[in-house]
Amino acid sequence: MSETKFRDLVRVFVKGGIISPGDLLKILLVAHKVGSEYIHIGSRQDILFPVPDDSQADLDSLFQEIDLQYELEDFHYQNIASSYVALDIQPSKQWLVAHLYQYILNSFDYSPKLRINIVDPSQSMVPLFTGNINFIASDYENFWFVYLRFTDQNSGKPWQLPFLLYGEEISAFSKKIEELNDQNPQIEYAEIYNVLKRLAFKTQPLSEKLTLPEVNFSYYEGINRMPDGKYWLGLYWRNNKFSISILEAICSRCLNTDIGVITLTPWKSLIIKGIMENHRVGWEKLMGKSGMNLRHSSLELNWHLPVRDREALDLKVELVRTLDQQDISTYGLSFTIKTSEDITPFSTVVIEKNNLHNTYNILYSKDFNPNLMDYQLYARDVEKESIAALLIELSHIYYDNLPEDNVCHDMGDTLVQNLKKDLYQCSRCKTLYDEEYGDPQNNVKAGVAFADLPGSYQCPLCGSEKALYERAIF
Repeated sequence: MSETKFRDLVRVFVKGGIISPGDLLKILLVAHKVGSEYIHIGSRQDILFPVPDDSQADLDSLFQEIDLQYELEDFHYQNIASSYVALDIQPSKQWLVAHLYQYILNSFDYSPKLRINIVDPSQSMVPLFTGNINFIASDYENFWFVYLRFTDQNSGKPWQLPFLLYGEEISAFSKKIEELNDQNPQIEYAEIYNVLKRLAFKTQPLSEKLTLPEVNFSYYEGINRMPDGKYWLGLYWRNNKFSISILEAICSRCLNTDIGVITLTPWKSLIIKGIMENHRVGWEKLMGKSGMNLRHSSLELNWHLPVRDREALDLKVELVRTLDQQDISTYGLSFTIKTSEDITPFSTVVIEKNNLHNTYNILYSKDFNPNLMDYQLYARDVEKESIAALLIELSHIYYDNLPEDNVCHDMGDTLVQNLKKDLYQCSRCKTLYDEEYGDPQNNVKAGVAFADLPGSYQCPLCGSEKALYERAIF
């Protein structure tokens, strides 16, 4: 009997990387029915699996039955990425709780063509700026920084809109940007802003700068304790082929132990949160019976590869073996192997293939901080045999330049400097007026002091008059 040839790849959208065990079981059933024995996890926290060439009709019927969206091979839409997966296992904004993520994600009543990130900057598991539209949580409850990033503008670096956006507006706001981009794919950031500021979106002026998280690679495997005394389990397969039979057993155990959510990471792994103490041994037994290794080294885990790219996987295996034999530490570093334009790096080091010459470029992110999205060339046209030695050199440079104390990188002034400003705050809704930014929504230019605002000035959020503003005290 000849082996089935898998050419096409199905992508199933999993908003924010959040899926119930029941829905995951439905996807596994579809994948199994069309002949796949495994699934992949994508960098956008979606699910992918290979299917035979003639499966389109079967897929349409099966996915209609389970009421989930999918695309086959020729992808036009994007999964919405979120940092929900890091909630309760990494630092987070106090106000950014599970139901707020769920509310924002459920408010999307359309399938976006642009990549959208909804991310807490306190955590380091999910990258901040790999979307075209990036919503980054601020210190003000349910208000978000907004950064646009289109690769053909500003060298692909994020561009900040000069206001904070209210969380309930994220879906409609994203849809409007997508409409503008559809009408004119060459539209510039300034034109997008000029249109948005004339619309009635709920915003407030910037009163703080975004502080980027510390540059730490996020360990995402094994059984680990949560702050509330429960446990989370991280599952990783080095070839990104998650066995359907093992995942079915994992989903069944989730349902039998009242775990309602499974989360996906951009590092192509699964995380199950909320495991009770009395259920922990059962999970350990299931992992043992399934042959699941929960103790990969960080050197094995900190790689970002394209899905189904055998060449990239083979190169990673070769480099990991060489670095391991050299007893080299890569703690704090992460690596991307880029063989095409389809992958957006979010690691400290990028190994980029030159397909024309069959050589590689080695790049590293500025200050070894991937969130800056600013990559610098370290070596050009490198032969494959020389890559490991160059990675060792880069690791030495990284450790030599680490500060004695961990200092967060700021995009502009530090928060301490912001607090020293002459700020005024609406006594009703707590919106801040900062003369450094002015109030674009009320056509107040940057640099206008609060004292110089006309008596008719009104709060851009709640409409309160100027007299109801008070000097902000922190």
